[in-house]
Amino acid sequence: MILPDGTRQRATLFSAFLSHYVIRDRYARPGKGNEKGNVEGLVGYCRRNFMVPIPKFPTWEAFNLWLEEQCRKRQQDKVRGQSETIGERLQRDLAAMQPLPATPFEACDQKGGRVSSQSLVRYRTNDYSVPVAWGHQEVWIRAYVDEVVIGCRSEVIARHPRCYAREEVVFDPLHYLPLIEQKINAFDQAAPLQGWDLPEAFTTLQRLMEGRMHKHGRREYVQVLRLLETFTLADLQAAVEQAIDLGAIGFDAVKHLVLCRIERVPPRLDLDVYPFLPRTTVEKTFARAYLSLLSDRQEAA
Repeated sequence: MILPDGTRQRATLFSAFLSHYVIRDRYARPGKGNEKGNVEGLVGYCRRNFMVPIPKFPTWEAFNLWLEEQCRKRQQDKVRGQSETIGERLQRDLAAMQPLPATPFEACDQKGGRVSSQSLVRYRTNDYSVPVAWGHQEVWIRAYVDEVVIGCRSEVIARHPRCYAREEVVFDPLHYLPLIEQKINAFDQAAPLQGWDLPEAFTTLQRLMEGRMHKHGRREYVQVLRLLETFTLADLQAAVEQAIDLGAIGFDAVKHLVLCRIERVPPRLDLDVYPFLPRTTVEKTFARAYLSLLSDRQEAA
């Protein structure tokens, strides 16, 4: 901020940035691009050479990695009038500089908040979910350009893509599964689970579990979903598909199969004793087996 007497008043976050890297700031006059010509020129160079036509990337991380690659290629070039490459000159500059701090500066908006009874934390008109175990806790919020990180004390408890809309609710279904497991009748109507796009194998597993075990099968299906708290979706999907192929429809079987996949060992499922598998036992017919029916009729008479 420029005060009436021409002096500058730093923003709190910018002051923290200067303190973190131990650097001194120097300001140009507003609207005087000629006072920082090198900066203006390099920005224009990057825009013309790296962003024309406008590139498209799925995430900010992919875009930044691509920009870093272009900058490293640029280090092999020589500027007119110089005998050394840009990379060689950079190494001489780095040798004269002080080393960077061990940890980078957290360039983000930092706020405090409190978890609501619905396990939500509000940041700039939007609500972000946290695990239900952290209900009614005081939390800290760090909002980056593309991500919102929520923590309690020294522990990070939730990460969400940042939402720039207004009055939206950003759910992570995994945050609510422990509560839904206890209140299983709310499974179909639970708002955090609406629109959760899972592979087709999970829908098949749910149908088989509910068909064989009814209400208990639905609870076991939620327990299978909770394995995503520990394992990746790809590993769990493979285990679910393998369990369906084997006919081992149950939480214990899926957990065993995903563990075997991670540990790279063959599964050891004894299907003769595994519950909830349809069993068919055919015995030989003996004539004396009908005598019991006759004796029952005689006693009734």
